Amino acid sequence: MNDLTQTPEMLIGAMGAKARKAAAIMAGVPSEKKAQALVAAAKALRDATSKIILANRADMERGAANGLTAALLDRLRLDEGRIAGIADAVEQVATLADPVGQVIDETERPNGLKLQRVRVPLGVIGIIYESRPNVTADAAALGLRSGNAVILRGGSEAVESNRAIHAAMVKGIEAAGLPADAVQLVPSTDRALVGAMLRAVGLIDIIVPRGGKGLVARVQDEARVPVLAHLDGICHTYVHDKADPAMARAVVLNAKMRRTGICGSMETLLIDKAYPEPEALIATLIDAKCEVRGDAAIRAMDPRVEAAQDSDWDTEY
Repeated sequence: MNDLTQTPEMLIGAMGAKARKAAAIMAGVPSEKKAQALVAAAKALRDATSKIILANRADMERGAANGLTAALLDRLRLDEGRIAGIADAVEQVATLADPVGQVIDETERPNGLKLQRVRVPLGVIGIIYESRPNVTADAAALGLRSGNAVILRGGSEAVESNRAIHAAMVKGIEAAGLPADAVQLVPSTDRALVGAMLRAVGLIDIIVPRGGKGLVARVQDEARVPVLAHLDGICHTYVHDKADPAMARAVVLNAKMRRTGICGSMETLLIDKAYPEPEALIATLIDAKCEVRGDAAIRAMDPRVEAAQDSDWDTEY
């Protein structure tokens, strides 16, 4: 039976069973071999650049036709530079210390019994995320490095991009001798499959949602397996009173304007009252075409600052 003709429960059940077997293998893979697999996956991503760009073009065209905002289209867009950045990030994960086997606590009882807390893989991690296709590679790399198997369910906006990135990652993983089922991508954008993942007790050990409030709320409401959730993506940058002014201006500008459409873009700038050059920070943002809203103290520093409303402090822009 073709996977896409199965019920959501059957499809996720089959994927979960494969992931469970792969997780048992991954738990015992030496650190060096996991690192080699990630380096191989990064190379496969670079080799597949033209295919990934072609797939992404289809997503971009469909997204534009469906009325995606400029910010969402920017999150979705891939080019040679961004794909190179994705591959670089996978390689960086390969250099991270392997958490598996680390002793994080150790005690000895009066009777001589020694107790240790040792880090072990979680097992099978289900990751549900929205429009950004780079998450496919990021999540796969982190899951692999930590000795887990992952089941990925990306957003419908990036379906073709996700498939192309996943295919490249699997090619690299297999070339290094690790099981392809350690990184699986849900093959359909049917929302019922999300529900099946959330109910996959015994097959998926933990669900990690990455996206907006609606997604996180649904996962928390419906999940029957443990969830590692986040709340609002409201990013703050704090400027210390001893901060180097030139560095502070560069950091603040980068924090907001490098890519305004991503969830890591700054929403709130907090400036220590003793910082000597707050006006320059505000001017740097406004001169870069960033609208600044502030309280009375900030508005007094630059007439171009608009008055902040209560809602501005808890809104993700």
